[in-house]
Amino acid sequence: MDFLEKIFAKYSQEQVIKWFRRICLAEALSWFFLFTAMIWIRVDPHGIIPIVYISTIGSIHGLFFTIYLIFLPSMRKIFAWDDEDFVFSLISAFFPFATIWIDKKLARFDRE
Repeated sequence: MDFLEKIFAKYSQEQVIKWFRRICLAEALSWFFLFTAMIWIRVDPHGIIPIVYISTIGSIHGLFFTIYLIFLPSMRKIFAWDDEDFVFSLISAFFPFATIWIDKKLARFDRE
C-alpha cells in the first residue's frame, strides 16, 4: 500500500477528501442506474438497447466501485479510522447506497 501513499502524497488532504466524497456519491448514483438497467433487461431481454445500457452502466459502476476501494486506505489514514471503521467502510461498498452513509458519518473529522 506504500505506492498508494506515494500517489496521494502529491495532493493535499482536502483535495483527496473532496475526491473521495465525489466518488462515494458517484458510486451510489451508478448503482441506482445499474439497478434501473437490471429492471430494464428483465422487461426487454431481447432488445439491443437494454443490453448496451446494462453493459455500459455496469462498466461505469465497476470503475467507481474500484476507485472507492482504492481510496479507502488513504481515507483510513486521513481520518484515523480504527479497524472496525475501516472494515465497515470496506463492507459498505457491497451494499446499495451505503457509500453515501460512509461519506456522511465516517468521513468527518469531528466524530467522537
